[in-house]
Amino acid sequence: MTVKSILSSKGRDVTTIEPTASLEAAITLLAQRRIGALVALGPERRVVGILSERDIVRVLAEQGPSVLSAPIAQVMTRKVSTCSECDTVSDVMEQMTAGKFRHVPVIDREQLVGIISIGDVVKHRLGEMERESEALRDYIQTA
Repeated sequence: MTVKSILSSKGRDVTTIEPTASLEAAITLLAQRRIGALVALGPERRVVGILSERDIVRVLAEQGPSVLSAPIAQVMTRKVSTCSECDTVSDVMEQMTAGKFRHVPVIDREQLVGIISIGDVVKHRLGEMERESEALRDYIQTA
């Protein structure tokens, strides 16, 4: 299975933010949308960073609440690990595990076309396992 199959079921909506937005505004947006990461877009809507809950916790621990007024460009992860729609779910799972992150923007021709989270991957994999289990049960019953 590919990333495209996950996006086709969950949708391609991605909540984005400009790198000049304040950390406080980003936190508000994360809370309103009930999500764990925001993709920062620069010129030509290209991915320039990602801001996760982990980034926020780290910077608050290091700098305290005064950092809330800082632009997210000072806080976000700039080296963003991405994938394409053609990548397999297994490859993305390995990527997430190795990099210890939970959100991967999906890129096509240098443009953001979606995002998948570890929750999306797990949900997709559980559905896949259930379908395999049902197919085996049907096979056994007809044999």
